[in-house]
Amino acid sequence: MPSSAGPSIDTITEGGRVTQVGEGQDADESAPPVMTFGAPTAGEILAERYELVEHINNDSAGRLVWRGVDVVLRRPVAVVLRYPGGDSATEMLQAAVAASRVIHPNLVGVYDAIDEGERAYVVREWVDGHSLRELVTEEPLDPARATAIGAAVASALAAVHATGMVHGNVHPGTVMISDDGRVVLADARTDGDDSQESDIRAVGGILYFALTGYWPHTEAPLRGATAGHGRAAIPDAVRDANGALAAPRQVRAGVPAYLDDLTMDLLDAEISPPSSDVLAAELARLDVPAEDQFLDNTGPLRFTAETGDEPSPLAAAGGRKVAIGIAGLLAVALVGLLIGISVLGDGKDDPRTNPVAAPTSSAPAGGDGAPAPTVGPLRIQDIRIVDPDSKKRDELDGAKKIIDKNEDEGWRTDRYPNDKFGDLKRGMGVWIDLGAPHTVKSLQVTLSGTGASAELLTGTQNWPSTSSGDKQLLENYKTRIGQPYEDHDGATMAFAGFNPDAQYRYLLFWVTKLPADDDGGYRLGVQEITVQGS
Repeated sequence: MPSSAGPSIDTITEGGRVTQVGEGQDADESAPPVMTFGAPTAGEILAERYELVEHINNDSAGRLVWRGVDVVLRRPVAVVLRYPGGDSATEMLQAAVAASRVIHPNLVGVYDAIDEGERAYVVREWVDGHSLRELVTEEPLDPARATAIGAAVASALAAVHATGMVHGNVHPGTVMISDDGRVVLADARTDGDDSQESDIRAVGGILYFALTGYWPHTEAPLRGATAGHGRAAIPDAVRDANGALAAPRQVRAGVPAYLDDLTMDLLDAEISPPSSDVLAAELARLDVPAEDQFLDNTGPLRFTAETGDEPSPLAAAGGRKVAIGIAGLLAVALVGLLIGISVLGDGKDDPRTNPVAAPTSSAPAGGDGAPAPTVGPLRIQDIRIVDPDSKKRDELDGAKKIIDKNEDEGWRTDRYPNDKFGDLKRGMGVWIDLGAPHTVKSLQVTLSGTGASAELLTGTQNWPSTSSGDKQLLENYKTRIGQPYEDHDGATMAFAGFNPDAQYRYLLFWVTKLPADDDGGYRLGVQEITVQGS
């Protein structure tokens, strides 16, 4: 964020200390800051006020996050330390100063920012709870809860944007859900690479992640120090062979059409996003009261663009394809109504001459279709490496690491002198057994690098894990899922071309070309494979 947004940090600090208005009034402001250097330790008191209690973790920028206690006001705090301080900590301190000026129930409160030269630290509100990233680890959220979180984040951004500032760091790791249900946004950045529009696009990313468990890295890129850590921790969104983003409704069942459209519109670079206050009003309109900052189940949401006396803020703001689509649907409905009135006016409502059609076998007599099965992560019961052209078979270890939910570890090939496995093999693959036939929606593979070529195949039989067994498997797995990837420029491959009327048990991810590594050879690591279905 440019320094022109307000006074410089030097003009609003005294002795290197910044105190939020209304906080820390009992502190002795005339006392010079305490200069404490070296690695922090439990029990250490910073600035004669903040006692360090427990090291929690390191954030995406490598800063140390500690749980502490404000010994003056006797309240828990979070202390974020950075080494060194001085000029290298300017961005962190400026962000803290800016954040301290915005008071909002969905923003983490910032209490103090101190530069001791060899280190600097920010003291902020302690939130007992979990990040959105942790919350969605097990399974995606239901639409009502995802909408409530999106509304809270948009409301927080509206408060930030009203001051002319940018948050610049909206992702599942900075959205916190407290144990009492409050949603708060933390850790603003001021490095100048972001805009209010990118903040709003990130709300689309938050909705997409909450609904699917994936983050759309291309449409809502994570920048700066967050980028590498974010990509390692959050898998990319499901995409087709051309890299097109799959809508949430294509990834899982049960996502209302309007929420699906809104999420995709926010991520569409060709559609101008609404302002954050309009977006916050739209999400709050979906039966999540703006003043209610807690996650409670208040019943089904109204996922419609117009509700009679309560017009959609987005439709009023204009510029969204959803509003146009709703207008078209209303026109069609009006024509249908006029036709219906005409038919009734002709006296053809006698059931003896114009009987009501009997319910079809695809829907119950009550008119409600059977609920769609829930789409979610499928458990991979067995996994192994397929290597039909090798007699040594010394590259088979480590397959289980592909499904351990840790993208930092995985299986990888040996190093070869060229990208065709040294002209020794047709390829290598990862065979997957889902344990039983399933309806499969998508399969996503996270790789160690870019430039690989691969395809997804399926068959109906298993063979022994031997050279001859692998040859039989490859010869019989002829059905291709989706389109193959050739010299793929990404580290994620997503296959979504499954037949919705078929069921699958055995899948083969088959690699035909290796990417170059940093040591002059060619090799590939398969870090993680996830399967979505029912």
